[in-house]
Amino acid sequence: MATKPRARAQALADAPASPQPGPRAAWAALADPTREAIVRLLVGGERSVGEIAGQLPVSRPAVSKHLRLLEGAGLVRFRGEGTRNVYALEPDALAAMRDEIDALWRQSLARFALVATNAPQRPRRPPRA
Repeated sequence: MATKPRARAQALADAPASPQPGPRAAWAALADPTREAIVRLLVGGERSVGEIAGQLPVSRPAVSKHLRLLEGAGLVRFRGEGTRNVYALEPDALAAMRDEIDALWRQSLARFALVATNAPQRPRRPPRA
């Protein structure tokens, strides 16, 4: 029996963040456009939940939920500042993601070089007179 869409959406929303922060959890977290937008805002420096919510078309509670997921994925960290929570990017997590991209790029270039050097040579046509 299929679950109702609303119940399924609620179950997904209530699901805990990835239990092991790391590149896989970070990529999954960034798949959501709102979370990607939050990360892009944090590239400019630390921001409070209110400052982030003021830049996005979602409510503060929704931004807080997204930030908790990003924190669970290891992409952001927060510190309390009075009654505000201030969030910042976690540079080590971004470096790990970049390392993955660099490794994929190196593999792709190595495969291209292998194909290029092992491709059969086409016979050359004599120049036209």
